[in-house]
Amino acid sequence: MSRKQWSVCSALVIALLIMTLLTGCGAKGSLTGTGTAAESGNAEKVMRWERMPEMELDLNKTYSAVFTTNKGNFTVKLYANEAPITVNNFVFLARHGFYDGLTFHRIIESFMIQGGDPQGNGVGTPGYSIPDELDTEIKYESGIVAMANAGKPNTGGSQFFICTGSGSENLNQNPNYSIFGKVVSGMDTVLEIAKTPVDNNEPLEEIIIQNIIIQEK
Repeated sequence: MSRKQWSVCSALVIALLIMTLLTGCGAKGSLTGTGTAAESGNAEKVMRWERMPEMELDLNKTYSAVFTTNKGNFTVKLYANEAPITVNNFVFLARHGFYDGLTFHRIIESFMIQGGDPQGNGVGTPGYSIPDELDTEIKYESGIVAMANAGKPNTGGSQFFICTGSGSENLNQNPNYSIFGKVVSGMDTVLEIAKTPVDNNEPLEEIIIQNIIIQEK
């Protein structure tokens, strides 16, 4: 898929571009590595399942995700009550180590950082898809975490993005991405990741998710 240059020519063009950038059919090149998954991003991740996980969340509890990256740490409060299927899926993948060693493979500083792709090129999945959860009053803004998709309804899998600037607010015109959390600490780390130099939105250095620890209480 050809990439369009990020611009601010009109709200409609921005919204359409955002939808294109957040699909799972992005860049063709892959990021590879030779060490363990946590040392070099997207190193031969082979975890796949035939169907989405069974519901295991306790909706009487609160959940958060602590990200450790090679650029620092940050914590996401997970919106289990607003998006139970999406949060259950994310928690399942994180607890199975699916995200360990993957990268943030797409970065647009004033918009978002995107990660969670086992192939590192925008097309990877965990082997299944999950339904959208779009019935929410929560708005896209800096710090919000939402699922990426393949450009069609109910095609989320493992890829997610974290909003990093005012560009993300244009998503509120066409809210097609399930919101399932928000960064509550370490946003400075997220914004630092967003400043990584890129070529066609692909970071010129690997930004590695070393692990994600799920906390519940």
